[in-house]
Amino acid sequence: MAPARSRLGKARRVVVKVGSRALARDAGFPDRLAREIAAARAAARGDARAFVVVSSGAIALGCERLGYRKRPSDMGALQAAAAAGQSALMRRWDEAFGAVGLTSAQVLLTHADLADRERLNNARDALGALLEAGAVPVVNENDTVATDEIRFGDNDQLASMVAPLVAAELLVLLTDVEGVLDPRGDRIPIFDERSEVGKVVTAGAVVGRGGMESKLDAARKAARAGATAVIAPAGRDGVLGAVLAGADVGTLFPPVGEVLRARKHWIAYTLRPRGTVLVDEGAARALASGKSSLLPIGVLGVRGEFGPGDGVLVVGPDGAEVGRGLARLGALDVARAAGKKGSALELVLGRSADDVVVVHRDDLVLGA
Repeated sequence: MAPARSRLGKARRVVVKVGSRALARDAGFPDRLAREIAAARAAARGDARAFVVVSSGAIALGCERLGYRKRPSDMGALQAAAAAGQSALMRRWDEAFGAVGLTSAQVLLTHADLADRERLNNARDALGALLEAGAVPVVNENDTVATDEIRFGDNDQLASMVAPLVAAELLVLLTDVEGVLDPRGDRIPIFDERSEVGKVVTAGAVVGRGGMESKLDAARKAARAGATAVIAPAGRDGVLGAVLAGADVGTLFPPVGEVLRARKHWIAYTLRPRGTVLVDEGAARALASGKSSLLPIGVLGVRGEFGPGDGVLVVGPDGAEVGRGLARLGALDVARAAGKKGSALELVLGRSADDVVVVHRDDLVLGA
C-alpha cells in the first residue's frame, strides 16, 4: 500500500462530491452511499469521523418534474427547474440517510456567500455545528437564485471550497470513469503534475471527459489546503470504504507544497479577481521571494475596475501570473501612483508615501 494511501484511514473529516450522472444512472445511489458513510462512521466509532456530501442533480430532477424534454438554456427556466428539483433531491438524501439512522441537513450556497468573509464565516459556523451534532450536511449550489456572476461554475469547484471550510482531510470526487487517465487510457494511481504524464494530462490531452478538467482543478485546490483528494468511480460498490482503506482505487492527489491557511486559500481560490495589476520585472522578482509587498514604484499599469479590498491578479511584464492578492488601493489610485515614489507619490495621492501599499505581502498568494 502506498504511504499516501495508507494515511487516508485516519481522515476524520471527509467531503464527498456526487455528480448528476451518478444520480441519473443509478436511482439507488443515495442509498448505497448513505450505507457506505454509515459504515465508515461506525468503523471510526461514530462521531469521530464526519462527512459532508456535495450533491448535484437538482436541475436534472426539476426538468423531469416540470416536463422539460431537455435542459433549458433560459436562466428563468433553469432556476425554475432547480426550485422544483431541489426538494426532490433532498428528499432522496434525507430518506437514504434516515434509513441508516443518520440525520441529513440541507445547505444551499452561492459563490457570493463564500466570497464575502462574514457570510463565509457564518457558513463555516453552521457546517461546524451540524458536524458536531452528528448530522451529514448535503451541500448544493443555490441554483434557484444563482446567476452567472454568483455561480461557482460547477459542484467540483464548490466541493474544493467546502473542503477547507470544514477543515477536511480528504476530498473524494466521484465520477463516471475509473480516475484520471493517461494518454493511453490507463488509470493514473497517484497524480504527479511534475511528471511527463502529469504534464501531458494537465495540458489537456485527455481532460474534459466527464468534466475531468474541473475535477483536476478542484483536486489541486483541495491539496493546497492540506487535504488529500481522490477522483474515484461512482459506479464501484464500496468505493468510499475502499478509498478509506487505502485500496488502489481512483487517482490520488497528495497535498503538495506549502499548505495555505484558510484566509490565503480564500484569496487564491474563492475570490474572483476584479482586475489586474501589471508589475515590472524587478517587482515580480521581489514579490516571488515572498518577503516583499507590492509598492507603487513597481507598478506599470492596471486593467479592470476594483476597489480597496477587492481581489486582483498580479502579472509580470511577460504576462505570467505572479500571484493573487487583496488590493489596498482602488484601480484609479493605483493607476495614478504607478511608477512613483517619495514626494511624487505624495503629490498624486495626498498622503505619506510610507503609508502606500498596493498589495501587502500578508494579502498575497504566490503561484496560485
